[in-house]
Amino acid sequence: MLNLDQLQAFAHVVELGSFTAAADRVGLTQPAVSLQIKLLEQRLGVRLIERVGRRAQPTVGGQELLGHVRRILQAVGDAEEAMTPHRNGTAGRVRIGSGATASIHLLPLAIKKAKARMPGLEVTVRIGDTGDILRELEANALDVAVVTLPAPGRSFEIEPFCEDEMMAVAPRGAVMPEGGPDAAFMAAQALLLYEGGNTRRSTDEWMAEADVKAAPAMEFGSVEAIKELVAAGLGWSILPGLALKRDRQPDIEISPVRPRLVRQLGIVIRRDKHLGRGLREMMKSLRETGAPGA
Repeated sequence: MLNLDQLQAFAHVVELGSFTAAADRVGLTQPAVSLQIKLLEQRLGVRLIERVGRRAQPTVGGQELLGHVRRILQAVGDAEEAMTPHRNGTAGRVRIGSGATASIHLLPLAIKKAKARMPGLEVTVRIGDTGDILRELEANALDVAVVTLPAPGRSFEIEPFCEDEMMAVAPRGAVMPEGGPDAAFMAAQALLLYEGGNTRRSTDEWMAEADVKAAPAMEFGSVEAIKELVAAGLGWSILPGLALKRDRQPDIEISPVRPRLVRQLGIVIRRDKHLGRGLREMMKSLRETGAPGA
């Protein structure tokens, strides 16, 4: 491998025409600079410097090498300059994995908060189900996951940060029972439920506690699609409150269920993950966005 110190010494000797002047510039002794040039010549198998009178000048081979050396040193300088914002903590990258609902209704505000504090932060979002997201997190293809708990895995550090109450959703004009519908009432409706994942599991467990088994008329992989179908009068559903917060709700009725059903969202990282400034800012913003009343 070429040695950058040797290339730098070579460029200085050619520029200044003197081993002694080159040594003074880099803060070394003249013999040390001479050794660097000798080692570079041995590495390349070419004589690079010759003395003409009292001046050190490049040979034909040295002259050709000089153009390459200048480009190499320029590239090294550019690389060092590119690292400056990272060293100063003004730039960084965070790769987030999340479910569809959190990515639509929670992440945008959290990302906005993080970028306001760190404008150079680059954020990418990968949307998928909890199992896929956690596998990518474990493989270090993601830096942080925002998922419905539980999040199994010995290598993970898990921080619950947002309680999301599940709500009964019905077409406009439907009559909700006083105090909210219970599991038996919901099971008697044409149910449109989310398919799979921890969110569906929590709904099934809520019904099972009342000795009721969910028998959905239809299942979908999109909360937004279910909302549209309910608004069209095709059935009832139980959906995350997070997905309903910002709706003007012109075509649906919303009510808490009885007893309350709450899913817990968590911030998940690898236990050995280095917490750079960008990741710290993102986690801080997630906590702020997921706090009650946010």
